[in-house]
Amino acid sequence: MSSVDIIVLAAGEGTRMKSATPKVLHSVGGLPMLEHVLRAAQAFGAERTAVVIGPNVPKVESFLKQRPVPIDTFVQTERLGTGHATMAAADFFADGHNANIVLFGDTPLIRPQTLERIRSLLEADADLVVQGFEPEDPTGYGRLLVEDGQLTAIREEKDATDAERKIGLCNAGAMGFGPGILNKLLNSLTNKNAQGEYYLTDCVELACAQGLTVRVVKGDAADAAGINSRAQLAAVEAIFQQRMRQQAMADGVTLMAPETVHFCYDTKLDADVTVEPNVVFGPKVSVRSGAVIRAFSHLEGAIIGEGAIIGPYARLRPGTDLGANTKVGNFVEIKGATVEEGSKINHLSYVGDAHIGAGVNIGAGTVTCNYDGFGKHRTTIGAHSFIGSGSLLVAPLDVGSNAYIATGSVITENVPSDALAFGRARQTNKAGRGAELKDRLRAAKQKAMETKK
Repeated sequence: MSSVDIIVLAAGEGTRMKSATPKVLHSVGGLPMLEHVLRAAQAFGAERTAVVIGPNVPKVESFLKQRPVPIDTFVQTERLGTGHATMAAADFFADGHNANIVLFGDTPLIRPQTLERIRSLLEADADLVVQGFEPEDPTGYGRLLVEDGQLTAIREEKDATDAERKIGLCNAGAMGFGPGILNKLLNSLTNKNAQGEYYLTDCVELACAQGLTVRVVKGDAADAAGINSRAQLAAVEAIFQQRMRQQAMADGVTLMAPETVHFCYDTKLDADVTVEPNVVFGPKVSVRSGAVIRAFSHLEGAIIGEGAIIGPYARLRPGTDLGANTKVGNFVEIKGATVEEGSKINHLSYVGDAHIGAGVNIGAGTVTCNYDGFGKHRTTIGAHSFIGSGSLLVAPLDVGSNAYIATGSVITENVPSDALAFGRARQTNKAGRGAELKDRLRAAKQKAMETKK
């Protein structure tokens, strides 16, 4: 067989989403659902891909233009059914050289394996292939009527007889057409129905009438999961998360409470990583072998080295790069910072726009003061330095290796290697003044309470 081209129908208005964001740009696992479909097509090996969009959707147009792989885009000026949407891309498949698979932009869980099975049937003997599935409850789905291995019709539930409604095999949406077949069938497609629309599903009966071979490929129900509402979006997200969890554990990752861990589409966890409960992985996170991500941590745009221990209650923001055997403890936030091997930031600290050398200990409550109200500035700390608790490091700042910053210091000037730096006011004790201050404050509070009465 010749190559296969993919046509993705993404012109639906998505009014039930009740959102200013076009439906196909709503995310599943941190990735727009349309991008999920396009990546499945790419992984499948489609020679070309086209997307049919609706009119006046600049956000979708901009999204498609920004993709690294070129996409042919067509506009369905009037929304007159799935067959009409496919017709909008007629120039894409007019030459009839390649087979075509028509997908939907709101079914983000479609997998390359399913597309490969459609292609296999087209390569065998089928002129038209329809993706089918068997849901637990078929209510609302079009039923697939099969006789002696030939799919004869797709019957919408409202048009089905009582006997046909008992059929469990349902239409999942994706359809494959042999070379030249899509053109041939669309030329015969009409809108003679109550809605006055052109339905791609009518191609099945047209194909049978023309003596063509029509087959069904059964797939996972998840592959067919479409999204038309926020509730369906949440349901698909749950399926996606379960797939990611199962894959992670199959790859050798320990998930102590799998159902509580939230993955992103590109989360990368090596074997022998341990993830405690209630961890959220945002985009662009990779974790090396032996690392432990402790409970209630949130990671995004971060690289975690081998044997590192993160959390609990840690927040790693984009640009975080942690070396091997580093420790980031409870209520620590790191952003745009490299932390080299063996360094520890154990408690209640913020490290932003910084480079921390190997073997550094950063005490509780330390803050790299990286923003002056107008711009961001960097802090560099050399290897094996010690930063005392409660220190404020005012960037731009360079602390040398093996330096020692005294507890409670405000450091505004560079610190040479091996130096001890103090940056705090001299303590003064005033005898008896503490008791006097307490008495004054107590009296003021009492007076306020009496006035309120």
